Amino acid sequence: MGLEQWGASEQYYEIASVHPEYELGRVISQEKDLFRVVMDKEECLARVSGKFRYNVSAISEFPSVGDFVLVEYSFKGDVAVIHKVLPRKSVFIRKAAGKNCMEQVVAANIDTVFLCMALNRDFNIRRLERYLSIAWDSGAVPVIILTKVDLCDDLEAKRFEIEKVAVGVPVMETSGLTGDGLQQIKPYLQETKTVAFIGSSGVGKSTLINRLLGEECLKTNTLRKDDKGRHTTTHRELFLLPNKGMVIDTPGMRELGMWNAGEGIEHTFSDIEKLAEKCRFHNCTHTSEPGCAVRAAMEEGIIDEERLKSYKKLKAENLYMEEAESYMLAKKKKFKEIAKYNKNNLKR
Repeated sequence: MGLEQWGASEQYYEIASVHPEYELGRVISQEKDLFRVVMDKEECLARVSGKFRYNVSAISEFPSVGDFVLVEYSFKGDVAVIHKVLPRKSVFIRKAAGKNCMEQVVAANIDTVFLCMALNRDFNIRRLERYLSIAWDSGAVPVIILTKVDLCDDLEAKRFEIEKVAVGVPVMETSGLTGDGLQQIKPYLQETKTVAFIGSSGVGKSTLINRLLGEECLKTNTLRKDDKGRHTTTHRELFLLPNKGMVIDTPGMRELGMWNAGEGIEHTFSDIEKLAEKCRFHNCTHTSEPGCAVRAAMEEGIIDEERLKSYKKLKAENLYMEEAESYMLAKKKKFKEIAKYNKNNLKR
């Protein structure tokens, strides 16, 4: 089947046919600026071309795990050159960890994103709202996977908390230790479909994936003494499952910042968004304005105060990131124009 078993559709082959000088491939792993790409008949290491690097306007336009790309590959053993990233059907983007305002593509072209949260000290409803907001914005379908169910003694109470903030999202309970719950995941593993496991460090993503792969392909680790997770996965990687489909393993995230996830926030907090439509003022901040339907609902106990705070926080954070991105894009455009002007003048 070649690249078709890695999810390549007729659409991608049609685009590739317009560029016969290149080969169609899919990025299956990344280590800094070096990408491993699988093609119809073989795999290769690849780097982006200088022209590609110069022309991109944002970091998110660079190849990432799951992307379909056009590569120039001449001789076996040589490092190939990536010239083009093909259109994505979905992309999970977050603000990169740290103080810099930079985006990071976690995975691309995924059909289902499994949001993993352990039922120990990792359990955090506010963090789950973040994950859901970015997941809905990505274009993939979110599914919540609760791991380490064997360590939980108040499962029903925690499920109730989740169902209040994740209406309509499937919730599964699993145990990497016993293998319980894996049968619920398997219907999502279909031929040509890609799923991704995303969550904090130590929630058991790699353990679950090892069980799906049927072998210990991924390194796993135990919890620390404080019940918190350890980093075991160090890079993103796409695996072909033995029976059907593909799975992407991702490093654990200690930070999950918003990045242009406005539509996802609106979807996750659709209850608050619907109430906001009834506010007296269209630009109501839901703080002290008269006729605020959102605050009225909170005072009546219809929505939780902490959920409203989370909504405001994510909206403000996302707005800040959107403004920061606009500034950076304008700055990069200006530098390119200066470089082009200087180049033309030097020729004279």
